[in-house]
Formats: sequence, C-alpha cells, structure tokens
Amino acid sequence: MAEDSTHRCHFLLLFLLSHFTFSTYPTVARHLPPGSTRSLATATLDVSATRAQALQALTFAPSSHQPPSYLGPHNHSSAAISLSFHSRDFLPSSAAHRHPDYKALTLARLRRDAARVRSIAARAALAVSGVAASDLKPVAEEKAAPIAAADSIEGPVVSGTSVGSGEYFSRVGVGSPARPFYMVLDTGSDVSWLQCLPCADCYQQTDPVFDPSASSSYAPLSCDSSQCRSLDASACRSSSSTEAAVASGGEGICLYQVSYGDGSFTVGDFATETLTFGRSDPVSGVAIGCGHDNEGLFVGAAGLLALGAGPLSFPSQISARSFSYCLVDRDSSSSSTLVISAGAARSGEAPAVTAPLLRNRRLETFHYVGLTGISVGGQMLSIPPSAFAMDESGAGGVIVDSGTAVTRLQGPTYTALRDAFRAGTASLPSASAWSLFDTCYDLSSRTSVEVPTVGFHFPSSKELRLPAKNYLVPVDDAGTYCLAFAPTSASLSIIGNVQQQEIRVSFDLDNAVVGFSPNKC
Repeated sequence: MAEDSTHRCHFLLLFLLSHFTFSTYPTVARHLPPGSTRSLATATLDVSATRAQALQALTFAPSSHQPPSYLGPHNHSSAAISLSFHSRDFLPSSAAHRHPDYKALTLARLRRDAARVRSIAARAALAVSGVAASDLKPVAEEKAAPIAAADSIEGPVVSGTSVGSGEYFSRVGVGSPARPFYMVLDTGSDVSWLQCLPCADCYQQTDPVFDPSASSSYAPLSCDSSQCRSLDASACRSSSSTEAAVASGGEGICLYQVSYGDGSFTVGDFATETLTFGRSDPVSGVAIGCGHDNEGLFVGAAGLLALGAGPLSFPSQISARSFSYCLVDRDSSSSSTLVISAGAARSGEAPAVTAPLLRNRRLETFHYVGLTGISVGGQMLSIPPSAFAMDESGAGGVIVDSGTAVTRLQGPTYTALRDAFRAGTASLPSASAWSLFDTCYDLSSRTSVEVPTVGFHFPSSKELRLPAKNYLVPVDDAGTYCLAFAPTSASLSIIGNVQQQEIRVSFDLDNAVVGFSPNKC
C-alpha cells in the first residue's frame, strides 16, 4: 500500500508539472509548428556587432565614404526610377557636427523623433476634428494629370532624423542643367520643396543653395493652377517680372507654406521643375516649392522629396503605380534604394508578408496599414482589434512612416508588449530607464543574448517577425540597450523606421497592398 501511494504521488506530481508547463505557453503551442518552438519564441541579438556598428556614426569621415552620384549615363531601358538611400549621420556635413559620444547622438535622435511624433499626432487630430480648411490638406476629387515621364524611376537611399530633415536622404538632380542636392525622402509629407535663392532666411545645407534663375526648366505656377489649389496653405502675389508674368499667365505667382509641428516651416514660390533620378530619364513638370524663408530643424539636406499619399506627393504627380524602399541601419554607412514605378507593375519576387494598404479620406497624406495584432515570444498579446482600427471619424489606425524612428503604440498596447518582453528577459541584467525608454538592459559583458521574438500580425495570419536589432537597440557607449517601442496618448499608432530597418517596404498603389520583405535591400 505504501508503494502504491508513492506511485500515485509521483504520477500526480508529473501530471501537475506537465499541466503547468503547457498552460504557461498555450499560444506558443497553438501557433508554432512541431519542433520549431525555440526558433519562433526567441531571437539572437549580436551585441558585439551592433556595438561595433554604432561606432561608425561617431567615426565617419567624408573622404572615406562618398554616396553614389545621382548622375550617370541614362538607362532608357530601366524598368523603374531608382534612388540611393543614405543615413543622415553619413552625409558629408555630418562630420562637422559629430556628437562626442553615442549617448549624445541617441539623445539628439530622440529629441527630433519626439518633435516628429507631435507633428503627426497634431495633424491627425486636426483632420479628425474637421477644423479650418487652411489647417488641413483638402481631399482632392481628382488627382493632377500624369506628368510625362519614363515608365518608372529608380535611385539610392541615406538616414536623417528630424521633423524637417527626416530620417533618410537621397541625391536628386534639380533643374536644367541638373544640379545635385541632398533631399529628404519622407513618406509622411505631400509637398516637395528645396531652399532657393534669393534667401530671406536659409539654414545651413550640404550643397550650394538652388538658384532658379540658372535653370531653363523652372516655371512659376499661377494662383489658378490645380497644383496651387491643392496646397494646404497658399497665397498669391503679383508677378515681379515680365518673364514671371508670362509664366503665370498674368494671374500672379502661387506662394506655398508648409509648417511642421516643432515650429519649423518653409515658405516660397510654388513652381514646376525638372528632376533627375539616378540613371533614369529626367522627369519634367514636377510641382515643387522654392523656399526663400526656411526655418527650424532642417539641417544638411537642401529640401524634401514627398512620398505621401496626397495629390501633390511625387508618386501621385507621376501617377506611380507602386514604390518601395529599404532603410539601411541608421548606424551603417551603406546605402539602399528607393524604387518608383510609373508603368506596369514589374514581375519579380512577391513580398514575404503583405497587408492591406488603407486610406483615411480625412487625411490622405499617411500610408495606413491593416495591423491586427502583435506577438512576443511566439504568443499573441491580448489586444482588442480596436487598438489598431480606424473609426468612421478617421481617428486611430496604424501608419507606416519613414520619418518616425521609434514605433509608437497606444498606452495599453505598449504596456502589454513591454510586460511580455520583460517576462521573457528576466535573466538579463536590467538597467535604469533611459530617456524615452522604460525597459533597458546592461549588456556590457555580453557578446550576444537570446531575447523574445516580436512580430507584427496582419490579416490572413501573416506575420512580420522583426530582427532582434530592430527592437533592442544600443543607446550609449557603455553597453546599455533598450526596447525601442514607446507609448503614445494619441489614437494613431506609428510603425517607425527602427522597426523597418533592412526590410524592403513596398506600396502597391494599384492593388492597395503593403509588402514587407526582410533582407531585400
């Protein structure tokens, strides 16, 4: 009897242990295929590699790295316009403004990022509230007629991080003859512009300021033009010269103004100009702001190339059918590409993960994506669908933004993600909260660590699993790493560029689909 009792106790103990084990991770067992639990629940962060790469932004020397030129022999058979992307911290002007250490660099990035997020949140709130039309971009009934251009455009991509300067830059030719300028590539803006002579107030930029009088293709837009009427804020002034009066049809010159949430702004003449991208044929008749008064956080870049969804953005003006970009690591001196297709969609490898591309008719600028959930360590978080949904007023939703660095989530959503991540990293040495981040670790003695996976989930059970370095990032030289997500009190959530690094993000405008392809830069 004693032996039977002992066996029963052993059986009961084994039952309780097995029940406890499987009830702790019910979602993992449900979501993961047999034999792959470990690979989907954890990811490896190479601490040594990310710390070494972080030093690149502090030691960059322009003579050792020159971004690819925007010019070169025209490639008439090219299927797309292609531009090189580069990180802000690897512009030639960056060396003159080098930060003393990585902590200072990170703090500067986060200050600019906070200003960017405030700007987006304020703009979204205004659009939903339906305040004065002058404060909002009117929803155009029809888009402007397509500009005569090649079937598609392709060129390189670089990183930058302010509200005005954006996160990533490219070299674009402006005017005839074309002169090269560093332009911010911004998916959260609709109006393209650059600084112009004469300057009432111009900030310091890497290139000489553009002189419209030296370009044979520069043409002021009239106040009655469709492009002028589509502006958020515009005014009209009398033509100051016979040439300008003829160009505007005697109706006066259109003035534009673009303001950003941090107080930065650009004001000047609205005109059409010819732009040159990489080895593609020049694109003529592009509506662009010629800024004579430009103030705020715009440093380094000559202006901005708008990639938003509104009628004045560059893709909209050339009736692009798709475009894609891949953002290199912001601490990397390498470049990637922005590809814009104005012709038929190119055949090729389909994106690894796709999601619905949504439109907010109250605020056309932003690219909304149909996010349905987030997982940590292979387990879906208990987040109601309403946390990611856009309501009938246009409030809420999730946008993909190249200019925001750190992904912002509604408070309860962020808390759920953070708590799950902390539970999966209990063995790592913690560090104090750091600026924007409240979940940090001291990894100074580690060469690599295992951390819970983080995944974005979309309709039809599609998941974008992020690389560990896209959500656990270094913030100083001492080996402090922090979870690169943050809460927001706004209803709008933002997928930022830290989470997008080294993932090709594609926008199929014909079929309203967003694609994500890891390691396709």
